[in-house]
Amino acid sequence: MDVLTKAFRALGDSTRLRILRLVGHSRLNVSEVVSLVGVAQSSVSHHLTRLKSLGLIREERHGGFTYYSLAIDEKSTLWPLVRLAGEAPDTHGDKARLAELLRRREDVQTLNEKLLEPGQSWRLWAGALASLLPPLDVVDFGCGTGLLTVELARWARHVTAIDRSEAALQKAKSAATRKGLTNLTVLAADLGKLPLPTGSADLVVISQSLHHVVDIDAVLAEGARLLKPGGRMLVLELLPHEETWVKSRLGHQHLGFEPTSVQAAMARVGIDATLFDVGPREASTPFKAFLLTGTRSRRSLTRLRSA
Repeated sequence: MDVLTKAFRALGDSTRLRILRLVGHSRLNVSEVVSLVGVAQSSVSHHLTRLKSLGLIREERHGGFTYYSLAIDEKSTLWPLVRLAGEAPDTHGDKARLAELLRRREDVQTLNEKLLEPGQSWRLWAGALASLLPPLDVVDFGCGTGLLTVELARWARHVTAIDRSEAALQKAKSAATRKGLTNLTVLAADLGKLPLPTGSADLVVISQSLHHVVDIDAVLAEGARLLKPGGRMLVLELLPHEETWVKSRLGHQHLGFEPTSVQAAMARVGIDATLFDVGPREASTPFKAFLLTGTRSRRSLTRLRSA
């Protein structure tokens, strides 16, 4: 009875309950738990210690990391607590973030295995393919901290990276500097109204930015305006999903899009787009993406200029 009383008291904390549910689903290290529940590492470590002292979770060392997993099964008197934690409403979106974390972990493991094979380095292949491309002037819409921007700058003639966040732009600029890249300009601006000349870009990249804006037509129209005749637009976006927590926690305005709706929006601004790919296809993550590619025609650019 004393054990049950202590367990009930410990699990009265909602964060501790969330952590128990997460490690009950998959073995996790401290950093992964921190990224999932969004609280300080010191607090997470305290919660893990309490759960471990009750015998609910175990601690194991593997590959230089300490991992935590569930230490009891259906035979334990404490099992009903674990079951209730698992059945509780997921108001924080923990399960979706866990699925995405596990998918990324699997991708990294697969990549590392491939890198052990001669000739399988994706960076070498990317560099080789980039050397075959003509130098392009690129505009990166909603660049964030510049992960994609830096890769674009490796082969582009010049990249203009745009975001609303000054802090994110500074990180993107710092990342480019560390790589020795000097062909990058950052710009803090509204994606629907940019202080850039018409017909000045060879390529506009809009990677997972449309779900952050209310009026996607205005953003696509600006992207189309910036393109030279024959210039291309790449749009990477999320498929429809039901993770409503992303609106309050991540500022999403849309819960994904049907590819045909974005394709139609691109057509309205003169971009003839085709669906290039859909992925990842794993059922374990609610966040699947699609890629549309399209070309700006000379006639539609003239119409935009006159408008």
